[in-house]
Amino acid sequence: MTDDDALRTWKTERFEPSLPDGAAREVTTGSGLPLEPLYAPPGDTPGLGLPGGFPFTRGPYPSMYLGRAWTMRQYSGFSTAEETNARFRFLLERGQKGLSVAFDLPTQMGHDPDAPLAAGEVGKVGVSIASLGDFERLFEGIPLGGVSISMTINSTAAVLLAFLVVAAKRQGVAPDALRGTLQNDLLKEYIARGTFRFPPQPSLRLVTDVIEYCHRELPRFNPISISGYHMREAGCTAPQELAFTLSNGLQYVQCAVDRGLDVDDFAGQLSFFFNAHNDFFEEVAKFRAARRMWATLLKERFGAKKDAAMRLRFHTQTAGSTLTSRQPDVNVVRVTMQALAAVLGGTQSLHTNSRDEALGLPTQDAALLALRTQQVIAEESGATHVIDPLGGSPFVEALTDQVEAAARELIAEVDARGGALGAVEAGLQQQHIHRAAYEHQRAVEDGSRRIVGVNCYEVEEEVTPPILRVDDALAAKRTDELSAWRAARDADACESALAALADAAAGEANLMPTIVAAVEAGATVGEVCGRLEGVFGRHEPVSIF
Repeated sequence: MTDDDALRTWKTERFEPSLPDGAAREVTTGSGLPLEPLYAPPGDTPGLGLPGGFPFTRGPYPSMYLGRAWTMRQYSGFSTAEETNARFRFLLERGQKGLSVAFDLPTQMGHDPDAPLAAGEVGKVGVSIASLGDFERLFEGIPLGGVSISMTINSTAAVLLAFLVVAAKRQGVAPDALRGTLQNDLLKEYIARGTFRFPPQPSLRLVTDVIEYCHRELPRFNPISISGYHMREAGCTAPQELAFTLSNGLQYVQCAVDRGLDVDDFAGQLSFFFNAHNDFFEEVAKFRAARRMWATLLKERFGAKKDAAMRLRFHTQTAGSTLTSRQPDVNVVRVTMQALAAVLGGTQSLHTNSRDEALGLPTQDAALLALRTQQVIAEESGATHVIDPLGGSPFVEALTDQVEAAARELIAEVDARGGALGAVEAGLQQQHIHRAAYEHQRAVEDGSRRIVGVNCYEVEEEVTPPILRVDDALAAKRTDELSAWRAARDADACESALAALADAAAGEANLMPTIVAAVEAGATVGEVCGRLEGVFGRHEPVSIF
C-alpha cells in the first residue's frame, strides 16, 4: 500500500468516524485556502505512522484537535477552600474546561494545619485541605460528575482520592462517573521534588493500590500522572526528562502486572505530565518521541496489544523555572511560545503559567491572561486546523530521532541499576539532574546562555505587578476549623476506622477501601498518614554525594 493509499484509508476508516457531531469536516486558512486534515511527508519517514495508531508519533487520536481541543486547565489553589472555590468558579465561567488543584505543603506531606511541621506553610503554596469538610467546601456548587478534576498530590494521593470518592457519593455521583487525574507519582518525589513521607517500597504499594482501585471502581479516572515536569524544573535536559519519566512509568506498570493486572486492561488509564520548555523545536520533538517510545516499550516489554494500552496521553505545564522576576511581562511571551510547542506536540491537557509566578501566587488577572493565551492559540492561530502540522519536516523528524536515541541510552542506564526503583536508591537520576542544572547555571552566569532581562537586554527600572499574599493569620483560622471538625465527628467510629487502617497496612490488602472508610468516618489527612507512618516508617533521605 502506498503512502497515499494509507492516508485515504485512514481518513475514511479512522479519521472521519472519530469526528464528533458538529465538528467541521472542512477547514480553511484565514484567507480561505482549503486544508487537508493530515499531510503525508514526502518519501519514506520511518516510525511516523498515522494519528491514532501505533506508534502514535503523530498523535494519540485520529482526529486530534479537529475533533476536540485539549483540556484547558489552570492550576489553582491558595489559602482556604472557600477562596480557591471562588477562583475555580471565576475560571470556569470564563471558559476553563478542567480544574487542577494545587495543595499547600502540609497537605502534600500529610500534616494537618495544627501540626508543628505545618508552621509557616498553611495555605501558602496551595489550598489547605485536612478533612472531608474542607474538600466539600473546595468544590461547593461544582458538580463533581460534570467536570474533569486534576489533583497535584503524591504522598497523600490516596487520601485525597478518598475525599473525592466520598464527596462525590454525597453529591449522588457514582465513582464510575468521575473524570480526572491524580498525580500519585512517588518515584519522582525521591528524584526531584521532595514531598515524600514514606520509604520507597511502601510508597510504591500505595501507588499500585490506587491504580488497582481506580481500574476496578473509577474506570474514567486516571490514577497516576507520571511526571517529568518536576525533574525538568530541577534542571534536567529534555532527553533526561523523557528517559526518567518513562522509566518510572515502566516501574509502575511492572508493579501493577505483578499485582495480577493485565497491561491491556489498565494501562489505558495511565497518564503523563511533561514540561514545555524554551527550546521550541526540541520540545515538540520530545513530545512526539515520548508517544513513540512508550508504545514501543509497552509492546516489547509487556506484550501490550491494544491501542488504548499503548497510547501515551499527557498533560503539559509551561516551564515555571524559565519565568523571571525581572521584566515579568516578558514571561507572557515565554509562556505563549511554550504553550504553542505543547499544542504542536499534541498535548491532551495544558496549563499556562501566569506572568507573576516568579514573584508569588498568581493574581486573578494574571491567571485569566494565562487562560486567554490558550484560547487565542486554539481559536486564532490556526495551529489546530491540521493534525501534527510539523510532522514530516526533515528537521523535526531528525530531532525526534535524536531525542529518542539520547533518552534510550539513559533508560538502558536505569535498567542496568535494576529499573527506576533501584536507580532511585542509587541516586542515579539525581546525579544526572544535578549535573545538568549546574551546567545550565554556569552557562547563564558566563553569558553563553542568554536570558532576556537577566543577563541581556536589562533595564534599570523594574515595574513590579501586584503580588498575591496569603495572610499569616490563616493558620490559626484553620486550626480552629479543624478543632471544630474533630469535635463534631463520632470519635469512636473514627478511631475504629483508623485502627482498621493500621491493621490493613500491616498486611497485604489494597488500602484504598480502608482509607475511604477512614475519611468517611471523619479522619483527617494527618491522622491517616500518621497511622500509615506507624507501620511504614518515615523516609530519611541520604546524601548521594
